[in-house]
Amino acid sequence: MAVKDIRLFGDPVLRTPAAPVVDFDKELRRLVADLTDTMKEAPGVGLAAPQIGVGLRVFTWWIDDQLGHLCNPVLSLSDELQDGDEGCLSIPGVYVDTPRAMKVVATGMDMYGEPVTVEGSDLLARCLQHETDHLDGVLFIDRLDRDARRRAMKAIREAEWAGATPPVVKLSPHATFGKGL
Repeated sequence: MAVKDIRLFGDPVLRTPAAPVVDFDKELRRLVADLTDTMKEAPGVGLAAPQIGVGLRVFTWWIDDQLGHLCNPVLSLSDELQDGDEGCLSIPGVYVDTPRAMKVVATGMDMYGEPVTVEGSDLLARCLQHETDHLDGVLFIDRLDRDARRRAMKAIREAEWAGATPPVVKLSPHATFGKGL
């Protein structure tokens, strides 16, 4: 399909909760293909629709040569925690040790509206949580303690991409303009 521009920290779309997917149509399948192409080109292990300027609850992942996507995810998190470096394609070059649940069970739908359950641990669990956070307008730096967040914000302010003008949002040709009802 197409590689899209990835929205960077500071773009309001990254802080806006995404609308549920209600139309499982050709446009959604095109969006999943665009997310997949953009994620692989970046390269990244996950990418959520808001990161390419689309306010819908859908994301893709590519971990251990396993490619997947999920619409309208609901997560069940283990009590066991993991720590590990986490980064984000919308905050390039910034990696911070971020606590996450060790295991996740994610339920939702595929691009055809069929029910899906994904069980993941370690990196897949981290990715499922990270991308679902994007759909809620939450960034991984929001999960950091005060000192780590301060260091991350300093790195963001010093990044060469900081302060770049975000691309213009294009309206969807879809009847709901890219938003669920």
